Amino acid sequence: MGYSLDFGWLAGATGAIARGAATTILLIAVTTLAGTFLSILGAAGRRNGPLLLKRAIGVYVEVMRNTPFLVQLFFIFFGLPSIGIRLDPILAAMLAMTLNMAAYTIEIVGAGLDAVPRGQTEAALALGFRPRQVFVKIVLPQALKVIFPALTSQIVIMMLESAVVSQIAVRELTYEADMLQARTFRAFETYFVVTMVYLVLSMGLRRLLVSGGRRALGAGVS
Repeated sequence: MGYSLDFGWLAGATGAIARGAATTILLIAVTTLAGTFLSILGAAGRRNGPLLLKRAIGVYVEVMRNTPFLVQLFFIFFGLPSIGIRLDPILAAMLAMTLNMAAYTIEIVGAGLDAVPRGQTEAALALGFRPRQVFVKIVLPQALKVIFPALTSQIVIMMLESAVVSQIAVRELTYEADMLQARTFRAFETYFVVTMVYLVLSMGLRRLLVSGGRRALGAGVS
């Protein structure tokens, strides 16, 4: 028995798909800003902080990188209420995504920091710059330029992994797709359309990040 494609339901579903895509964009926007900020602090602390801080960051990175993202999400959303910490689903999703992304990008940013010649730091200190000024104005921009392709890829991967947060009823793109196919019984068409939306979002996000990186860090960013 042949299968007949039917996209007649799509006209009435564009609003739900658009809302889901908007929530996905919100999640990755917050995660990108917070995760990148944490990764810069973590990478700097792992190299220049006290021994206890270095070990704490190392443990955090290992735990987050060697446990499933879904388990981390469930721990935050279902586990923390046991000790009195209750988070709204979207806040729990943002927290889980940020902590997961930061664990990976700490290593990426750290590699960029290691790539900047030590002599530049020593020369800037000799000229009277404070250590914080040296890091922010000299070391960090060069490090970000070096690791920007890897950082961009990690952000895009995190956006795709945001589909997991549908498991705690965050109304992002995958959640809306699940609801649509449950109402229409057109699973093939529903997930085909949503796959195309994710593809467009991924390509658009990558281009946006590259464009922003070129403006902020100069030519050579790809």
